Amino acid sequence: MGSERITLLSSREIDKMREAGRLAAALLDHLEPLVKPGVSTLELNDEAERWTQAHGATSAPLGYHGFPKSICTSVNEVICHGIPNEKQILKDGDIINIDVTPILDGYHGDTSRMFMVGTPPPNAQKLVETTKECLMRGIKAVEPGGRIGDIGAAIQEYAEAQGFSVVRDFVGHGINRVFHTAPQVFHYGTRGKGKRIRPGMVFTIEPMINEGTHEAKMLPDKWTAVTKDGKLSAQFEHTIAVTKEGVEILTLPER
Repeated sequence: MGSERITLLSSREIDKMREAGRLAAALLDHLEPLVKPGVSTLELNDEAERWTQAHGATSAPLGYHGFPKSICTSVNEVICHGIPNEKQILKDGDIINIDVTPILDGYHGDTSRMFMVGTPPPNAQKLVETTKECLMRGIKAVEPGGRIGDIGAAIQEYAEAQGFSVVRDFVGHGINRVFHTAPQVFHYGTRGKGKRIRPGMVFTIEPMINEGTHEAKMLPDKWTAVTKDGKLSAQFEHTIAVTKEGVEILTLPER
């Protein structure tokens, strides 16, 4: 996860992060109409790469510790880090997380969203809606002087109240010119515990919520994490900046 030292960003650096974040959100907006039955996850990847380059940015995941593609596409029981490929064809009823991180002027814009393919069953829709609400409750728990544990507690309480579980194996993270750095942001935990939240901190909150057990297993490709019981998983992610006033979401789509 990089060094334990938390970097506090200047207002100028946060401006740069905001630009990268807006680009990341715009990329997901651009991909949304392409998410439909019959489309391969490789097609989504290739269009994301084309669009990113056309906007003067580069794809952080491509080549990161050997990751082979430009985006992550995590379908149904895949928790995170799904690798786009030509054989994976989306079908009606699927749910898919698309995770993008363009680098613009040296700064990372990191965000992910769930998309429904056609009409998923009610249990899948409930999982997706709950996960989105978990993210927003996690963001709402961020305040200067608070603790990182406040975020995880807010997410865990809501997810478990809806009958779902929180993945433990993956965390949110500090981000700036570096893709992954301190602090680690757990999506479960106890209020009042963990590192203190201070103005100038920029990090992701990216809860992964499972329909069944929280346990994950890694596929042989050493990247793709799936639910241990084969049930569905969902994830939403924003990059946020802590300000003196509270919190700003840097990866909101411009609408």
